[in-house]
Amino acid sequence: MESSNQYLMQTYVRSPVSFECGRGSWLWDTAGNRYLDALGGIAVAILGHAHPQVAAAIADQARTLLHTSNLYDIPLQRRLGERLCRLSGMDRAFFCNSGAEANEAAIKIARRFGHQKGIDKPAILVADGAFHGRTLATLSATGNRKVQAGFEPLVAGFKRVPFNDLDSVRQLGHRAQDVVGIFVEPIQGEGGVNIPDTGYLSGLRELCDANDWLLMVDEIQTGMCRTGKWFAYQHEGIGPDVATVAKALGNGIPIGACLARGRAAEVLVPGSHGSTFGGNPFACRVGLTVLDVLEQDRLAERAAALGARILDALQQRLAGFNSVRAIRGRGLMIGVEFDRPCTELVSIALNERILVNVTAGTVLRLLPPLIFTDEEAEMLVNGVVAVIEQFEKDRVP
Repeated sequence: MESSNQYLMQTYVRSPVSFECGRGSWLWDTAGNRYLDALGGIAVAILGHAHPQVAAAIADQARTLLHTSNLYDIPLQRRLGERLCRLSGMDRAFFCNSGAEANEAAIKIARRFGHQKGIDKPAILVADGAFHGRTLATLSATGNRKVQAGFEPLVAGFKRVPFNDLDSVRQLGHRAQDVVGIFVEPIQGEGGVNIPDTGYLSGLRELCDANDWLLMVDEIQTGMCRTGKWFAYQHEGIGPDVATVAKALGNGIPIGACLARGRAAEVLVPGSHGSTFGGNPFACRVGLTVLDVLEQDRLAERAAALGARILDALQQRLAGFNSVRAIRGRGLMIGVEFDRPCTELVSIALNERILVNVTAGTVLRLLPPLIFTDEEAEMLVNGVVAVIEQFEKDRVP
C-alpha cells in the first residue's frame, strides 16, 4: 500500500503524477507513460536523467567515502574549488548544499565586508522581481511580496531598486552611505525569464568600482552553461566580486558554492562561517563529473546554438497568437509571456506528456537539459505550440 501525503507538510501544490525512472531528456511515470522533460527539475538536471558518467561516479564514490566533515582536508573539494575558480575567474570557493545557502554566504560576505569598512548597518541593493531563496535572509532579499508574506519581521539591510535600471542604482549610490554591494541575477528566472539590456551588468560593475561596492551575481539558475556561457555574466565580459552557483552543479545531488575574488575572497575566516555537509567527498565527486561532461561535450556551445534555434522557431510559430506578449531567452533558458495568468498551461502540457512550469504567473518557462537532441527540440516546439493552441481555444468565450 502506498503511503499518504498526510505525513508531509503541505508546502507544495503537486501535479498528479509520480515518476519512477528517467533516462536522458525523458521521464516515465508509475503507469509507464513517457514525458519530455523541458523543466529539468527546475534547471537542475542539466545532463538529463541517469547520465552514465554521473551514475558511475555516484556508485563508485558511494562505495568509497561519502562524508568526513570540514574538520579534515577533502582533496575532492580542493579539486572542485580549483576547477570552478578557473572557469569563473574567481579566487576562492565556499561549498554548501543549496542555492539559498550559497546566497546566504554571499550576503554574509557583504555584511562582513561592510563592517570591516566601519559601516555599522551595511545595506545591499537588490532588484524588484528577484528571487534569491527561502531562508529568512534570502527571502528578505527576494523581490516577491507573495513569498515573504507571513514571515515578518524580515531581515533588515536590503534596499530595493528596479531591475535593469542603472539610473536608479546611480541615484541611490549618490545618497546612500551605508550600501556595500549589489546582489543581482544576470537573468531573472523566477521573476519571469527577464533578460536585462546589454550593458546592464557592465554598468553595475562600473558603479560598484566607483563606489567601492561588491558586485554579487546570483547564478543559481543561470550558471553551468545554461545560457551558452559557463556563467551568464560572461556574456558581458565582466567579473563580479562574488558569484553563487548550485542547481545544475550536482545534476540532482545537492551542492552549492559561493565563489569570490579579491578582497571578497578574504572576508570569511575560520569560525566566521561553515557547513556540516558542504563540500563532502560525495557531492564534490559528482560536481567534478558534471564539469567533465559539460567540458568534454562542449555543452555551453550546444546550449547557445540549440537555444537560439528553439527561440527562433517559437517566435515564428507563435507570431499570430493573441495571448502571447513576448518570447525571450538566452541559451536553454526560455520564457513565453502571456497577457493573462496562464498556470493552466502546466496541466495542459502534462496531458500532452511535456513537463514545463509557469513562473511569475504569466510566463511559461522552459529549462530543458543541455543534452537535448535536435529531434527533442523539434518535439518541444511542436508540443508547446499545441499546448498554447489549446490554451487559447479554452479561453475563447
